[in-house]
Amino acid sequence: MQVTRSEHIIMQDGEIHLTGLPYKRGEIVDVIVLPRGRGASERRLTVRQMKQSGIIGIWKDRKDIADSSEFARRLRDQAQKRGIGS
Repeated sequence: MQVTRSEHIIMQDGEIHLTGLPYKRGEIVDVIVLPRGRGASERRLTVRQMKQSGIIGIWKDRKDIADSSEFARRLRDQAQKRGIGS
């Protein structure tokens, strides 16, 4: 079974519009909508989830980032100065 997951913001009460799905006309699919709690973005991932997410190594081929650890540190510092993630 193929599972397609996407994240959307509800722009009008009671409506959601999905496009770009890998299914053909006439196929029957189940749609499950799960609202997120306010703290969902602060959820912590396990090591296995991080490895499976593709986030590890995301900058490996970037030519403009010499030291990815230093780059990440600067991004975190900038976010904290803006008040994000604190």
